[in-house]
Amino acid sequence: MGVAETVRVDARSRSYDVVVGWGLLASLGARVHAVCKAENAFVVSDSNVAPLYLAACEASLTAAGLRVASHVFPAGEQHKRMGTFEQILEDMAGAGLTRDDVVIALGGGVVGDMAGFAAASYMRGIEVVQVPTTLLAMVDSSVGGKTAIDLSTGKNLVGAFLQPSLVVADVSLLATLDDEVFTDGMGEVVKHGVLADEELFDELAVHPLLPGTSDLAYLAHIVARNVAIKRDVVNADETERGLRQTLNLGHTLGHAIEAAHDFTLGHGHCVAAGLCCIARAAEALGWAEAGLSARIDRCVAAQGLPIDTEVAHQTLLVFATLDKKRHGDGVNVIVPTGISRCEIRRVSLAAFSHIIDLGCGTSPA
Repeated sequence: MGVAETVRVDARSRSYDVVVGWGLLASLGARVHAVCKAENAFVVSDSNVAPLYLAACEASLTAAGLRVASHVFPAGEQHKRMGTFEQILEDMAGAGLTRDDVVIALGGGVVGDMAGFAAASYMRGIEVVQVPTTLLAMVDSSVGGKTAIDLSTGKNLVGAFLQPSLVVADVSLLATLDDEVFTDGMGEVVKHGVLADEELFDELAVHPLLPGTSDLAYLAHIVARNVAIKRDVVNADETERGLRQTLNLGHTLGHAIEAAHDFTLGHGHCVAAGLCCIARAAEALGWAEAGLSARIDRCVAAQGLPIDTEVAHQTLLVFATLDKKRHGDGVNVIVPTGISRCEIRRVSLAAFSHIIDLGCGTSPA
């Protein structure tokens, strides 16, 4: 069944395993059968992933005795919208899925969000199994149960919490990623290091994880370590009322950068830039230890990720105020004060505007 390490998530609403390793896709059906009572499996994928892995996924599910149907939608964040969501639901109903059946999310973060939200909504909720195929999805979005779609005014504004029944992260699937997509995932990896693991951060600063690595054991180690970091936060705060907000480090500015680029720049690239910008502002305001922003800049740049943005400050402010992290007339900002030390600060919109001025478009690089 492949080489695997298991990270157990014990969220309040559901406990489940995140299985990390390589050569795991062939065993997907057996693993799904072991945790779900489903007779039918509905695979959601996109036009990039389906030609590569859908047939193997369906074959494994069928071999385990499941009847299989699928829906493939065009790849890209621009398709994470209501029209795609509606068509997935229509096809699920057309396939005769019941409350006892399971949705399989085969793809990156967009697929995971779409399939997860469809599972959360169909018949008021059925099971979902996440099979992430990008580094970003493996280390972040497939774990924790957040699902969502975008509106024209902002990213992830409509969604639900639905913990998966199982996550199968097969790092051998990363071999088919474009270099830019692989690098994009490193934005979340570095963020996790800044948030909770100084040893991981220092390791990445000296030995960046770059596209083309063939060391599957090292890849699996990095993925499993990131999953464990997120697991610890999700176990403590499943629905983002307190501690889990810290996982949004770099995201308030990152989402604004992403929206300003009309979602054509990768999420991880935007989070990396947002992380560096908030660190610069935090240091300028005396909230962070001296030298922190330069230290983060060096690690981020070593992964081939951006450390700043040239988006107009007023544009960033407008998009940030539309973000779901806004609370009334203020914004909750996750501030790094040191490596593996962060705090949540509630700031006014005027103060957040000042943060943008201090942190964005100021790097000499």
